[in-house]
Amino acid sequence: MELAIETDELTKRFRNVTAVDSVNLRVKRGEIYGFLGLNGAGKTTTIRALLGMIRPSAGNIKVLEQSVGPHGHGPWSKVGHLVENPSAYPDLTVRENLEIARRLQNIADEGATLRVIKRLGIASYADRKAGTLSTGNLQRLGLARALLHEPELLILDEPANGLDPAGVVEIRELLRDLSQKQGVTIFMSSHILTEVDRLAMRIGIIHNGKLIEELDTDKLEQLQAKYLVIKVRHKNAACSALKSAGYATLTDQEGSIRLSDLRAIGAPDEVAQVLVHAGSPPFHLAVEQETLEDHFLKLTSAAIKVPG
Repeated sequence: MELAIETDELTKRFRNVTAVDSVNLRVKRGEIYGFLGLNGAGKTTTIRALLGMIRPSAGNIKVLEQSVGPHGHGPWSKVGHLVENPSAYPDLTVRENLEIARRLQNIADEGATLRVIKRLGIASYADRKAGTLSTGNLQRLGLARALLHEPELLILDEPANGLDPAGVVEIRELLRDLSQKQGVTIFMSSHILTEVDRLAMRIGIIHNGKLIEELDTDKLEQLQAKYLVIKVRHKNAACSALKSAGYATLTDQEGSIRLSDLRAIGAPDEVAQVLVHAGSPPFHLAVEQETLEDHFLKLTSAAIKVPG
């Protein structure tokens, strides 16, 4: 298995604060990896370490199979990145900013600038000074610069920041296209969990500097499973009636009854009839589905309550 990103016990301390704590990442080539965490969880610090912008306190990093840090320089000609707020020369136009980037990266193809301008939908702003751009269009300029040299790996910190809903969808489709058609590996952090859920093949959740969970495709599918959620006054009697009728019951933490049976989800009225005949009519009956956001909040809330 070829890895685009590999970290072993990656740790970063700032005096008495451990921002990243023994993180082990394995990101496969060609996949989209979503990196989630609350503010201050260690996302941006991890990304800056991956890009060689800061030196880890401990641990090792490999990007595209090359060491990053004091013992290596990293394959930066093959990596595109956008970290935190995009920067640009405010008194230069969009085109001039990208031309400077093209020359600095020794890209001989003079057509690269125009292609990436069109790809990011900023052709109408090409001759506008960067300092006059909206937050969303400045973000597009930052993404254009990250894609200018057609990288094998994209490392993006909040790629949809400042974009309007239509722009979010456009960037989502762009990133999916890069992954599926060109095999570009994408490592992205985002606070828009619905976007990560739609795009990512795997998801890592960092909390207080620790990677507390990873979700692969199978786990993501399980997470998205639907349940028929039932609330009744006499739960034990209701569970007995449902089991007698052939339904497998699962009681959740709030005291509700959850049914994962496809026939229950497809015909909740039949479940209601069973309960009514058993003398335990439901006062709540609804098909529900846990979202990535629900899971993330539940997981991070539980981690906060864990002593130490």
